[in-house]
Amino acid sequence: MAYNQTVSFDKIKHKKKMATEDIIFTILNTTFLVLFAVVTLYPVLNTLAYSFNEGNDAVRGGIYLLPRKWSLRSYHEILFERPGIRTGAWITFWRTVLGTLTSLAANALLSFILSRKKFLFKSGLSLFWVITMYASGGMIPVLVLFRYLHLTSSFWVYIIPGMVSAFNVMVMRTYMAGIPDSLEEAAQLEGAGYMRVFVSIITPLCKPVYATIALFVAVYHWNAWFDAMLYNRFDPQYTTLQYELMKLLDSVSATTGTSSGAQMSQSAAAATITPMTVRAAATIATMAPIIALYPFLQRYFVTGLTIGGVKE
Repeated sequence: MAYNQTVSFDKIKHKKKMATEDIIFTILNTTFLVLFAVVTLYPVLNTLAYSFNEGNDAVRGGIYLLPRKWSLRSYHEILFERPGIRTGAWITFWRTVLGTLTSLAANALLSFILSRKKFLFKSGLSLFWVITMYASGGMIPVLVLFRYLHLTSSFWVYIIPGMVSAFNVMVMRTYMAGIPDSLEEAAQLEGAGYMRVFVSIITPLCKPVYATIALFVAVYHWNAWFDAMLYNRFDPQYTTLQYELMKLLDSVSATTGTSSGAQMSQSAAAATITPMTVRAAATIATMAPIIALYPFLQRYFVTGLTIGGVKE
């Protein structure tokens, strides 16, 4: 037996008002996000357009999203006419790969140890590493230390000093501490040791935090240049991509600033590149690998960033 339910006019008006507010909020929210995306992407697309544009034409300005006169001369300059850049790219690639893998392994093992409730010195070691985040010996003592350890003028100066990061250890420890102890206890009842627990239980559950830390470490190694200048400045075989690109921009700027118009007209190559286009091409070339890597880690990255956001 059906009944006709009477609804007051005030309730209908309130629901209509709420629906109108939702529509207005959706429109404003969408507009804001679209504008934010445009503001975020426009500098990248504008830099990309300048990198594919002819140098002398780019000086005139007025380039926004598409090149006015297409040219690959800037990319040819940085990729094929500079042997140091090829060497730096090779060193940076291996530095990023090895640095990320070793850093993940070292930080994960230390975090696992510190996250165990039965570990006696976890509080003292945690405090020790936190202090290192706020105080350091300084650049000169570190340089002297690395010389005594024979790390300068070598590839391993990029890998060994950065294997352990206090911040990464604390992030991983917080994530591992949230994993139920019952999983570890069940594995130990089956005869699993701590290493087996770490490899078979903890590691599969820590993929989000591993991906987040891996992205942070990879970006750091890929963009690093100061340590190459400080420790391996006189060893070209250990140079890095970012350091070589910095030297390239300085040399192109100096050459362009000291060249006359007649000298510039004598070279077709000089007519197609400028510091502006070379700088744009170098920027795109260095950021492209990280942008290509991010989609593979994105689904873990968001979860990893929310570590510690929810407390039970």
